Amino acid sequence: MKDKGKKISRRSFARQGSLAVAAGFIAPAGSAALIPSTGERLAMYQEQSARGVVCLICPNECTLKDGELSDCRNRIARRSKLYTMAYGNPCAANIDPIEKKPLYHFLPGTSAFSIATAGCNLACLNCQNWTISQTSPDKTRNYDMPPEDVVRRASAGGCRSIAYTYSEPVTFYEYVLDTSKIAHEEGIRNIMVSNGYINKEPLRQLCKHIDGANIDLKSFNDSTYLKLTGGRLQPVLDSLRTYRDEGVWLEITHLVVPGWTDKPEEIKQMCGWLAGNGFKDTPLHFSRFQPQYKLEHLPPTPAGILNRAVEIARSAGIRYVYMGNMPGSGFDDTICPSCGKKVVDRSGYRIVAQNLKDGRCSCGALIPGVWH
Repeated sequence: MKDKGKKISRRSFARQGSLAVAAGFIAPAGSAALIPSTGERLAMYQEQSARGVVCLICPNECTLKDGELSDCRNRIARRSKLYTMAYGNPCAANIDPIEKKPLYHFLPGTSAFSIATAGCNLACLNCQNWTISQTSPDKTRNYDMPPEDVVRRASAGGCRSIAYTYSEPVTFYEYVLDTSKIAHEEGIRNIMVSNGYINKEPLRQLCKHIDGANIDLKSFNDSTYLKLTGGRLQPVLDSLRTYRDEGVWLEITHLVVPGWTDKPEEIKQMCGWLAGNGFKDTPLHFSRFQPQYKLEHLPPTPAGILNRAVEIARSAGIRYVYMGNMPGSGFDDTICPSCGKKVVDRSGYRIVAQNLKDGRCSCGALIPGVWH
């Protein structure tokens, strides 16, 4: 029986979450009940057409007849209406350091309660969470965790934020929206870790309740985007602008995949676009690829290519450039661009020292971010 009144310690919560991860499945700690099937509810952003009901959440704009599933596998047409299958039924939940998202300029050293349901609106060949992203909620082990329970568990775990992550939060939009509203009422912030593949109107609505985001900019070549992910570049660039314009703290990740997204000229074009479109102060994370899913035959990204990417970004004027999945790279720390002082000292996901006062370096330079 689900005990809604019992609180658990942060240590207990983290320990249970860690055991679940070690077993190969990220499960929420505490007393959340395992549920055998999903509960459907009416989806937002849909319209009727002569060919069926159209989903308007993302650029895929799936047109579905009764009984058909959307490309993201968690929206279904019934009686000429669109229903979400991903509401209150996460298949993954855990407490993570905020740096793991990765977010380096957003509440460093704090924890985020991270949740996901099954489904994704892209089909990345390199997906590291394909066992939940490339399936539907009726095929995963799910837990009964409505929005108010997510917020309660985040609070019980001592988390300053809730991260919608692991799979693709755009596809469990209604769940994210309702949870984020309740979280704000309780003083807990909300984070999107997303591919940015979402239409402008639903994104603007969501941004009213989202505080931070890390967006995967997977390539700067439209043909590569299509072949690698099944999506297109322009909608992601539009989303980056929308997040920025709506006042959401934004960081960007670019996974450097050998033979796919490691071309210096394309990295130069990407960094030039970012610098020229108002993202010079937006942290850019170059992440090392590890053989995954349908690209297991590729090698990990060579360190030299990642170092070259960092050089290109800095030459383009990007002020905060980091390197992920590369322990000991020397590109984990936040450096003041004015005086060169190390203002946030990191070791992996751990904050060793933070030398900021009111978001400023000792030299007086403002370091953009959400520090308190």
